[in-house]
Amino acid sequence: MKQTLRFDQISCRLQVEGVPDVSTGQGGNAIGIITGWSLQWAGRPELEGKKEHLLALIQTVLPYARRLISDAAGAIGNGSDPVEIRPAGAGCHRLLLRSSQPDTPPLDVQLDDAELADLVRVLDQLRTDARLQLSLELPAALPLRPRELGGRIPRRQRLAAPAAAVLALAVSGTAALLWPTPNPQTAPQGSPSNPGKLNTPR
Repeated sequence: MKQTLRFDQISCRLQVEGVPDVSTGQGGNAIGIITGWSLQWAGRPELEGKKEHLLALIQTVLPYARRLISDAAGAIGNGSDPVEIRPAGAGCHRLLLRSSQPDTPPLDVQLDDAELADLVRVLDQLRTDARLQLSLELPAALPLRPRELGGRIPRRQRLAAPAAAVLALAVSGTAALLWPTPNPQTAPQGSPSNPGKLNTPR
């Protein structure tokens, strides 16, 4: 029996249809096989597609939002991917959706922060819904690399540690040059040639 999952936010509505995967023993209101989905936007054309397009949307938008929260936003996807998203100015984001049909230009959607947040919410609600019982193959949430965090740290703070190390090295080197070296002690005249051996009277 066909099941329908619907997730609503202010600017968009995601609807996913599917059936249980009886080969794995699923039943009831579970969805193990996605047969179709649609995304309704406020004032934009409705999107429809297959499971692969929905997975591409999830695998692109959710990592982008995670990087955006970490203040390390950057483009996710490239010209050969079905979904691509990138920053488009302050508080704006450009979402490109490429059709699998030949000679079909990509759909270019401009989102503000609120619309992107609504899209992230419906995708995340779908991802965490217990009724959806299939692997979404999401990329692992790896920590950001140091070079990706470089822009978050002020330049003065990034240069402070190397500058302090160079200064400490210069000070220690100068101190070593100015510190007087001890002269070797010379034995006084008339002392025994072998100071380690005592002369006893005969």
